[in-house]
Amino acid sequence: MFAVLCTLFAIIAIFCLWVMLYDSHRFIVVHHVFLSDKIKKPVRMVMISDFHNCRYGKDNEMVLAAIEEAAPDMIVIAGDMITADKKEKFDRTIHLLSGLKEKYPVYYAMGNHEQKISRCPEKYDGMWEKFEKRLEETGISLLRNERISFPDRGICLYGLEIGREYFQRFSVKPMQEDYLEQLIGKVDKNTYSVVLAHNPDYFPEYAAWGADLVLSGHVHGGIVRVPFLGGLISPAIRFFPKYDGGLFQEKEATMVLGRGLGNHSPNVRLFNPAELLVIELRRK
Repeated sequence: MFAVLCTLFAIIAIFCLWVMLYDSHRFIVVHHVFLSDKIKKPVRMVMISDFHNCRYGKDNEMVLAAIEEAAPDMIVIAGDMITADKKEKFDRTIHLLSGLKEKYPVYYAMGNHEQKISRCPEKYDGMWEKFEKRLEETGISLLRNERISFPDRGICLYGLEIGREYFQRFSVKPMQEDYLEQLIGKVDKNTYSVVLAHNPDYFPEYAAWGADLVLSGHVHGGIVRVPFLGGLISPAIRFFPKYDGGLFQEKEATMVLGRGLGNHSPNVRLFNPAELLVIELRRK
């Protein structure tokens, strides 16, 4: 009996190792469609989050091909295209963004990694200054608590950057009621509001503010997906987080929580492939 159990355990371990290696080196394309009578003209977005300077083929040709096949009207980025590590280069990220900007409008909201290097320049040896300069050369502007309106489409895009104190570990810091209005003003209720908000923990607050659609990342799907239980752990070191990946609803608001396109510390995935998201907005 003991020998049978050992054999079974070894088979399961080998299977999980194979899946881990497979999932850690691939991505899938996930489509979502949302309808609203606020939308005047259809819009197709490709959403990227948590890229972390990764690579899929030479010059990320696999990512570029998948995006070209999706034929988006715009690219939206929900943060963490790079990793806050002064030893890491970001040439792959810049090359990808440059290639995208040549074909599509690109709207980039900050993640906690961009925020770290921008607010602690001494700690990261001027990494942010170099990265921001390269972004400017590609023609990409960051949406740091800014909005862009598309009146012909009936859509308003918000790039939200909450404070670093809201990325603490082990617990969720309460957010004061008017904090979001202080950052990005009042919501335009006549347009369909799309909020790029890297941290999904505050989805109830985004919904209360008035967001119609929230696009988030940060959690990497929980790194390991446990059947029937969801993602195992969040970057805040909370086990089985409420928001791990997929779709979530809060009153009239919906959140698409991407599982990220890349990895970092730990650089593994299990039953949790990376995602490239295609978001379609259509008139109801």
